Amino acid sequence: MNIISFEQVSKRFSDGTEALKDVSVTIPTNKLTAIIGPSGCGKTTLMKMVNRLETPTSGEIYIDEQPVSKKDPVELRRSIGYVIQRIGLIPHMTIAENVALVPELLGWKKAEIKERVNELLYLVDLEPETFKKRYPLELSGGQQQRVGVSRALASDPNIILMDEPFSALDPISREQLQYELKKLQRKIQKTIVFVTHDMDEALDIADVIIVMRDGQIEQMATPAELLANQVNEFVREFIGIERINRKRDFGEKQLKEFQALFEKSTTSSVQPATSSMTMRQAIKKLDQDPDGRLEVMEDGAVLGYVGYHTLLQAAIQGSEQK
Repeated sequence: MNIISFEQVSKRFSDGTEALKDVSVTIPTNKLTAIIGPSGCGKTTLMKMVNRLETPTSGEIYIDEQPVSKKDPVELRRSIGYVIQRIGLIPHMTIAENVALVPELLGWKKAEIKERVNELLYLVDLEPETFKKRYPLELSGGQQQRVGVSRALASDPNIILMDEPFSALDPISREQLQYELKKLQRKIQKTIVFVTHDMDEALDIADVIIVMRDGQIEQMATPAELLANQVNEFVREFIGIERINRKRDFGEKQLKEFQALFEKSTTSSVQPATSSMTMRQAIKKLDQDPDGRLEVMEDGAVLGYVGYHTLLQAAIQGSEQK
């Protein structure tokens, strides 16, 4: 089941800092949960407790109703994928050797490891014959991070922790990897806990978002719910009124304006979309099917339909107004 739950978890460091204060929460299974909040809010500490890189001062974390504190930390960490901001590839090992690291530690057979390495490099769009014999420094930052994701998936873990994995990348590489992660998650359906300081990133990639402040959870909601209803002024200000209005405008007003035009379309190609999508993501979704359209839904209700050329026109108009 891969259910992760925190029960009354607190963390006080030796200098007196309270990183977490009596946190109780259950992480959705087989979903991508983004944890976000200001620096020092406890988001990374919360995530690191899942694989015992941090231990609570009080309370308990459970995986499938089994207390994490009773698990062997080495075995636990080998069973959980982990992707960090600095990637952490071993420079003197080839890409194949880096990806194979955990399966080798777990005693997999060589043939199984070789097959798994090839499978994973294909999965993250790195041609094995081209990349597996290279070394990390021969790859771009974005390519290295793809290898980092492959390594985290190598032993086929049910849980993957990602600690601001894209924050050090250039904007184009970052956006590409955000898109690839969403596409990958649709294939693999893992329980992913993703720490980020970027609200747009959280809104774009997450199934569920946890907003934290001062060691406590302020709100936990889907991106659409978070944009529609903030529980307090802190969450509203942290998301940003401009961002809320921009997302709502794309999700509601703009799509409804073009609904009448596209609902009569004769094309049979209709792809699902959500109102929390960015304009760029919506355009990418139709890149290979410019005659198709998106059916935009929220909470099970159809907001409207929009097509490729309309999206391009709106994007151009938006950039001209900046």
